[in-house]
Amino acid sequence: MRRTLRRATWIPAVLLYAAAFGASVAVRLAMPTEAEATDVGRLMKAKVSKIVRINTTEDVARALEEARRRGLKVSVAGTNHSQGGQSFYEGAIVLDMKSYNKVLDLDVDRRVIRVQSGATWADVQEYANPHGLAVRTMQSSNVFSIGGSLSANVHGRDTREGPLIDSVESFRLMLADGSIRNVSRSENAELFPLVIGGFGLFGVILDADIRLTDNEVYRERTVHVDYRAFPDYVRTEILAKGDVALTLGRLSAAPDSLLSEMYVTRYEKTNVPVSAALARLAEERNVEVNRFVFGLSRKFDWGKSFFWDAQRSVYAKQNGMLLTRNNAMRPPIEFLEYRDAQKTDLLQEYFVPLDRFVPFVDGMREIVRSEELNLMNVTVRYVPQNEEAMLSYARQESLALVLLINSKRSARDVAKLEASTRRLVDLALEQGGSYYLTYQLFPTREQFAKAYPQAEAFFQWKRKWDPELRFMNEFYARYAP
Repeated sequence: MRRTLRRATWIPAVLLYAAAFGASVAVRLAMPTEAEATDVGRLMKAKVSKIVRINTTEDVARALEEARRRGLKVSVAGTNHSQGGQSFYEGAIVLDMKSYNKVLDLDVDRRVIRVQSGATWADVQEYANPHGLAVRTMQSSNVFSIGGSLSANVHGRDTREGPLIDSVESFRLMLADGSIRNVSRSENAELFPLVIGGFGLFGVILDADIRLTDNEVYRERTVHVDYRAFPDYVRTEILAKGDVALTLGRLSAAPDSLLSEMYVTRYEKTNVPVSAALARLAEERNVEVNRFVFGLSRKFDWGKSFFWDAQRSVYAKQNGMLLTRNNAMRPPIEFLEYRDAQKTDLLQEYFVPLDRFVPFVDGMREIVRSEELNLMNVTVRYVPQNEEAMLSYARQESLALVLLINSKRSARDVAKLEASTRRLVDLALEQGGSYYLTYQLFPTREQFAKAYPQAEAFFQWKRKWDPELRFMNEFYARYAP
């Protein structure tokens, strides 16, 4: 009997999807007053001049004209899942793009969708799904905006696809002077690798043409893999076989098996036709129950152990389940919203070459234990080499490890986390790897420059295209010369 994603109980939802989010967890921009911006991680905040809700292209132009007239900076905010101030700046006008969210066109034959930058991947899925189409590359969850995903050049779980830049045909960009440029690999081409992965520093992305793919039906399978054998498993059982589409690894955060036990979930292509039942987009359920149960692992080591041990039976029940690509890329997210006033959930992501995965994990285990980090989840995804974006994190074939860490928000604990993060960054660099720029600004300028050797050229291009430095955020203020 075919089982669809909609029939999963709350236990699989918590166990299978909490670890699957990777870059999906944590932040929405909270705006408690008209002049304050902060992320849900609540480690950074800024007093801003104003927040402008964008509904039309004319709204963007008027906001930029006001900024020029008043001599103010401009920051661009989508759904604000970055955690390092990439979407705001002290004293700036913040453009809230969430209402600028229309799907403008869908060319079914070419499998290309044109969508405004404030739309989310969920909007794209809902529009494309009736036409048998699905997203090629996005984060593990669909809650992110198109503009934000382009600005971070996100990557996904499809081993056949590179970072998002691979899926982009073109986009329209409004520059600081209010002019609009069409940008592609052949038109205004020097902007293409700067804006994608450029964190909103060159202009406002208005809309983009993005390539889609077929909404295939997959069979989900999960296997236990020795983490020391994982690089070879990726080569022989995933990359060498043409039937594996999406994949996700999970390393244990339980104390007794910390970063030594591993499961890998594969989504294998089938010839099963997309029935009406399979095509129906899954909706999140049991949000409050899932939030409570997942919260146990934040507070107790036995909670981490319980969930990790319980996954064995869950994986056995889920093995063989059929689901579409759209539903495989549509996991629950709301239950991860975190309300503790004293603590926060933070994400970090590290990229290491395949052959350096084992020494990186061994070094990470030592750091987690010695620093007593409250590590809750570690997911692993394959990232193919792609250097098209100037701030490329995928300069070589890599494995991406996403860490979910729970921490107190006190100055002492944040300082401790900052020091721990720098140790992890050094470890990644020692293994010939890198780290993702969408999270906290804990790494030093020296670490940033080593991880991203094109950074100085990137900042020089920034000053060419935006000589008044109109577009600004805390990321630029932290790392630009």
